Amino acid sequence: MSLAVALTRASEGVAAPLVTVEVHLSGGLPGTSIVGLPEAAVREARDRVRVAIQNTQFEYPARRVTVNLAPAELPKDGGRFDLAIALGILAAGGQIPRDALQGCEFLGELALSGELRPVPGVLPALLRARHGKRCVIVPSGNAQEAALLGDVEVRVAHTLADVCAHLRGIETLPAPETGPPTDSGDAVPDLADVRGQLQARRALEIAAAGGHHLLMIGPPGTGKSMLAQRLPGILPPMTDSEAIEACTVRSVANDAFEVGRWRQRPYRAPHHTASGVALVGGGSHPRPGEISLAHNGVLFLDELPEFDRRVLEVLREPMESGRITISRAARHAEFPARFQLVAAMNPCPCGYAGDADGRCHCTPDAIARYRSRISGPLLDRIDILSNVPRLPLAELNAQRGAHDENSATVRARVVAARGLAMRRAGKPNATLAVREIERDCVLGDAERTLLERALEKLSLSARAYHRVLRVARTIADLAGSERIAREHLAEAVQYRRINTNV
Repeated sequence: MSLAVALTRASEGVAAPLVTVEVHLSGGLPGTSIVGLPEAAVREARDRVRVAIQNTQFEYPARRVTVNLAPAELPKDGGRFDLAIALGILAAGGQIPRDALQGCEFLGELALSGELRPVPGVLPALLRARHGKRCVIVPSGNAQEAALLGDVEVRVAHTLADVCAHLRGIETLPAPETGPPTDSGDAVPDLADVRGQLQARRALEIAAAGGHHLLMIGPPGTGKSMLAQRLPGILPPMTDSEAIEACTVRSVANDAFEVGRWRQRPYRAPHHTASGVALVGGGSHPRPGEISLAHNGVLFLDELPEFDRRVLEVLREPMESGRITISRAARHAEFPARFQLVAAMNPCPCGYAGDADGRCHCTPDAIARYRSRISGPLLDRIDILSNVPRLPLAELNAQRGAHDENSATVRARVVAARGLAMRRAGKPNATLAVREIERDCVLGDAERTLLERALEKLSLSARAYHRVLRVARTIADLAGSERIAREHLAEAVQYRRINTNV
């Protein structure tokens, strides 16, 4: 029987559906056809595979070769199917045992020399393969990525010849290094570098403890970007599952990352000229955008009003849901996007509104137009608004004081507060649902009266009301308090105000 079957996996968002490669050899004029909704790169595999097989000292069948990629309705793209197609052809022609293909999955693009080239999306393929308890053979270029999962049987190969020798029982392919690599320990920016700015540092600590979105407002050069860059250093360490989720998105995006730093939280800072597709993902072949690459990490948008308003509006849904769904005529993909938004902006077009030297000459209308670039619905989804004023030169030149704490000191408090939230609700305070807010954010009569007055004075929406309660819960956790006190609620309310006179 001139029929062989090999298994591989496609890439569809962060999923990796199983693809069965069926190869049949028949009589007729020699030629190769690939069916099963292949796109251009897959159709071109017939030439890559033919030359690779010949340069590996095997014989390419002088018969009619039909390759079917099932399921037929799933679009296939990229060179990830090359290895499975080549092995199917060799097995159908009797040059390697057909039975050896069973219980294995194959991923890899073939060079004309027979060398295996790395492919994107190996990590999600391994996550799916471990449920089927099959061995996965991947290119050596994907070995470090494959080593992140210690509970999957993985073999790495340099060439097609190495894989064939393994399947024929001549030489066993090696496994990647056991277990995930250790963290490289590269230093992240330390919060001690920021002098003064006690209110902004406090807001950053609260945002880190509760996972809240943060907007910093202040003149140029006051430390807004420095504070944002130091947020990952005070966030709680990622769990293994969180780290794997973040690495999976980067694997699908083919975004190079240092495997030795796989436990560090992502930090993405796209330029304000970024398009909506660059930010949320998309394209004819849906790929993850910046919000997904920042999954379980920080997305920093500097000069927020300079972003196109339509680009900013696409953030509204994923900020609530933590996922982004991209639909095209023939493709559909879903990516995780549980990011922590940190944004920075100037108080006015020139940037110096409220400055003591009076250098700002912006009119109230100009300031209103500048701030109107950020819509109310988007601003309503940001938990904390913090002023970052310009500091006197004497304060900047002063010796580091007790308030200029380093990241390790602040992180210890953040970890303790986050631990309280996780034990209480199993999630950060920023993601509490309405019923969970009613359960965990109970207010006394005095606190409720204070909040009602604040709602009326600041014209807060129902969404902002719930966000104030979430922030107050985080402030109480940082203080080690089981209940939300008046001072906790008052501090949370003040983070809903934008002060023009920074």
